[in-house]
Amino acid sequence: MTELYFVRHAEPDHSNHADMTRALTEKGMRDRMLAADFLTDRNIRAVWSSPFKRAVDTVQPLADRLQLPVLTDPDFRERRVDSVWIDDFDAFSRRQWADFDYRLTDGETLRTVEKRNLAAMRRVLKSCPDTAVAIGSHGTALSTLIHCFDRSFDYSAFKAIQKLMPWIVRFTFDGDKCVRITEYDVFTGAVRERIPDYKK
Repeated sequence: MTELYFVRHAEPDHSNHADMTRALTEKGMRDRMLAADFLTDRNIRAVWSSPFKRAVDTVQPLADRLQLPVLTDPDFRERRVDSVWIDDFDAFSRRQWADFDYRLTDGETLRTVEKRNLAAMRRVLKSCPDTAVAIGSHGTALSTLIHCFDRSFDYSAFKAIQKLMPWIVRFTFDGDKCVRITEYDVFTGAVRERIPDYKK
């Protein structure tokens, strides 16, 4: 079995509108330790991440504890919304979840985000078989991966986790087949299991 622990980044500082360099808030810097504590004893053998600063910074304490480098894959990055800041993010997200091919002029569709994150996931599976891996991720990117294997994960499910940062989701693979998805709320200890109904 291979276990991929995706870690949605801790709270970011939205005063910086640049996706690549947006850092964590002071709260986010504290809360990232919840993810490190949760994952320290999970036999993690590799740490990967989106190249975005908030994702790398969220998994860095875990990597430091385990004396592992943080490897990055650009395909794990978050969805590109547009070249300008979107004020009504909820309305935009609702429309994208209703139509996976919808995008703004300079942005990405959710289908595109799903496909490239899935490709990056497959590369990690190939390079790290039968091990446990931590992966720094993002809310929308991670949500599209869950949706890829469980179509019941929709806009309402995305809304439910919108402010949950950090958030950990484990994908359990038997070979190249995803057999279980487990969501962990590191603040409350709540756990949710999903059995994939859409297999790639």
